[in-house]
Amino acid sequence: MFDWMVWTTPVAVFFGAIALVLIGMTVWEIKSPTTLRKGFLPIATTRGDRLFIGLLSAAYINLAFVGLAGRIAEWLSLEQEPSIWISFVLSMGFLALVMRKG
Repeated sequence: MFDWMVWTTPVAVFFGAIALVLIGMTVWEIKSPTTLRKGFLPIATTRGDRLFIGLLSAAYINLAFVGLAGRIAEWLSLEQEPSIWISFVLSMGFLALVMRKG
């Protein structure tokens, strides 16, 4: 069923983390309904809005890292491409920032 995708450990952890975040947000929304608030984002947002923006940003951070990994290895004279775990940590950190301060 999932043969079309390369399921490496980082990819599985990334999608697992997204699934856990969605489950957690659903429970949180049921327990405590959200209100609009203004953070550093240029619009007033709810938790769901910030989650959507953060997940989209996390996906783009990961895609950019995968696309630039070869160049990064060249620029830093590395023997091999940097670990994808770096982009996972960066994207989850940015997601946390958007959720907290966005």
